[in-house]
Amino acid sequence: MNLSLITEDWRLKLLALGLAVLMLGAVAFSQNPPTEKVLRDVEIRYTMPKEIIVINPPRKTNVTVSGLADTLAPFNSGNVIASFDLTNSLPGTNVHVNLSVRSTVKEIKVQNPVVPYVLEIDKRDSVTLPIQVRVPRISQGYQVTKQEAICPGGPSPCSVLFDGPAKWEAGLTAYADFPESVSTLSRTVPTIPVVLFQGTRPLDLTRDTEPLFRFEPSTVSIQVDAKQGITIRQVVLFTAPYTHGPASGYRVTDITVDPFQIVISGTPDALARITRITLPPVDLGGATSTKTFQVPVPYPAGTDGSVALAKVTYTISPVSP
Repeated sequence: MNLSLITEDWRLKLLALGLAVLMLGAVAFSQNPPTEKVLRDVEIRYTMPKEIIVINPPRKTNVTVSGLADTLAPFNSGNVIASFDLTNSLPGTNVHVNLSVRSTVKEIKVQNPVVPYVLEIDKRDSVTLPIQVRVPRISQGYQVTKQEAICPGGPSPCSVLFDGPAKWEAGLTAYADFPESVSTLSRTVPTIPVVLFQGTRPLDLTRDTEPLFRFEPSTVSIQVDAKQGITIRQVVLFTAPYTHGPASGYRVTDITVDPFQIVISGTPDALARITRITLPPVDLGGATSTKTFQVPVPYPAGTDGSVALAKVTYTISPVSP
């Protein structure tokens, strides 16, 4: 082999080789250039002790990554880990922390691997709240004697366990509203939502926390027992036809009843159709002058009154010739 073929003009040959390599690299680079990609709605993870809770936590973030086009094309949000490490964080309204973002593919770089954030962190606490049953509508004539929330398969009386931010527990109460008007002696309605109040305002259950706050049970059954209340009514006393009339040649010219009206009391059902009370009949057989009777008042079933006897006077006069 003639070495002169290699050694002659070796500088020019070396330059030509270098240019060829550069051109090859340029062609390859033009087909697979470095580029950027924005990944939207990357899920944020939290590492934290169970003693704290984040109020209104950020759940997603946008991440910009860079790399060669071929490597970046299939790259998606599943290849990125964004996380807060709150292991040493303490409760506070404005807690400064860093969001760490990294790629699981080493050829892909995250442009902003550390992002500062301000979080609201509170102490996590739990409290047991008795459920207060409210009965907003009661039909006339009924009185509620018992109102009770019944937990699904739980103890009685029923209570709610709230687990969430400690600051939300100040003045926290639990209610369940009976959805119907009370018009029966006993009624149980299932699946009634439990409503939480913070002071005089409903707790905003649309607010987000990490971990999610919870209260259970969120629905209960409500049992309401009632009795019919006592009402009163004024009625008129009527006389019944007498069993035997006055003596021959005499007739009844007037009848007076004292009292003429009385007040009776009873349940609404018992009083519904009572407009008057008819007194028992009397016997005027052989009477030739005015007769007065003390007649007991027959109160209908389910009613009562303060007047036991009514004075009934029959005026008897001779028949005019």
